[in-house]
Amino acid sequence: MSKDAKTFPDATMTPDGMLYNGVIFQPIIDKCEGCGRVREFADSRYCSSYPMPTAKWSLGMCNFSTHTRTSTGGAQTKVNPLKASKRAAKGGGR
Repeated sequence: MSKDAKTFPDATMTPDGMLYNGVIFQPIIDKCEGCGRVREFADSRYCSSYPMPTAKWSLGMCNFSTHTRTSTGGAQTKVNPLKASKRAAKGGGR
């Protein structure tokens, strides 16, 4: 049994892409490089989670990607000005 058969068993190549379980899979795009879900089949690389990587990345970041992180924006805490002035007067600050 080859490595391809373990990744995509019973998959076949068609002119449109790789046919697996009745779905045509398109090759990955450059933004998918480094993702843990990328698999090789017949000298091409495909996403094992989503058949059309271009569509997944078209609206921003792919939610299946394992190589990117979302930024939370670093939520800043509000400082109560009264408490801040008391701390400053006391000499105790961070």
